[in-house]
Amino acid sequence: MEGYELRINSRKILTALAELCGGEEKMMDITIAIDKLDKIGIEKVKEELTARGLSLKAINIIEGYLNITGTNEQKLQQALSLFEHSSTGKKGIEEMQFILKMTENASAHPPAIDLTLARGLNYYTGTIFEAKAPETVKIGSIGGGGRYDDLTGLFGVPDIPGVGISFGVDRIYDVMEELRLFPETVQEGTRVLFFNLGEEESKVAYQLMQAIRQKGIPSEIFHEAAKFDRQFKYAEKKNIPYAILIGSKEVEQKTALVKDLRKGEQIPVTFDNLPGFLFI
Repeated sequence: MEGYELRINSRKILTALAELCGGEEKMMDITIAIDKLDKIGIEKVKEELTARGLSLKAINIIEGYLNITGTNEQKLQQALSLFEHSSTGKKGIEEMQFILKMTENASAHPPAIDLTLARGLNYYTGTIFEAKAPETVKIGSIGGGGRYDDLTGLFGVPDIPGVGISFGVDRIYDVMEELRLFPETVQEGTRVLFFNLGEEESKVAYQLMQAIRQKGIPSEIFHEAAKFDRQFKYAEKKNIPYAILIGSKEVEQKTALVKDLRKGEQIPVTFDNLPGFLFI
């Protein structure tokens, strides 16, 4: 969807801000107030923070934080100066930098760092994000979510991290209707599945996947490093005709194994030639 905006922040950065302003228990008071910044402005936010019992020193720190501007990199550098003595803040900034690096060559719009993004749910522990409709539509947020490290612990299943997202289906429909984005015919699904063969291998696969997507070829990477059998079954279930395998040997040789799952044939293709390979 042309013109949309994906904004990201980190709850770790917000936690570090709360620690600077009197302690982590101030987190909710701070996030509730700054979440209203777009609607009520900085002066009203300061009034609300005062009403919530924050000190003048804390409010000045928050105002300085909210006034951080510039490019993504400039914002993170200013945040790093503010949180130079906070391991939590540094970790949040590090995670933001990782996301920016991994998405710099993505076919979709790169995310924008928005240090005012808070999202009010306390179970978020890491990256939080929100997608906004194009400015011309004037409808605001159409989806959002974030990472949580132990939400399942509330239900007796501890130590299972995850990422959650919700979409405003009615809003998305209205946006697509206004922008005349509904296709006349149904588009085909994924044609290429990159197998996930490990952390380093999947980083290489991710970059190649972006290059293939830019050629208009629907592709995806399996969401975790799992046994071959499970990934093959996934491709079979979704009727994906091609699988691409990139292990440590392939990374070293800069050559991917392209497997035609319909014919059972497999051929090596160099990384440079992969985007131009005919997936027909």
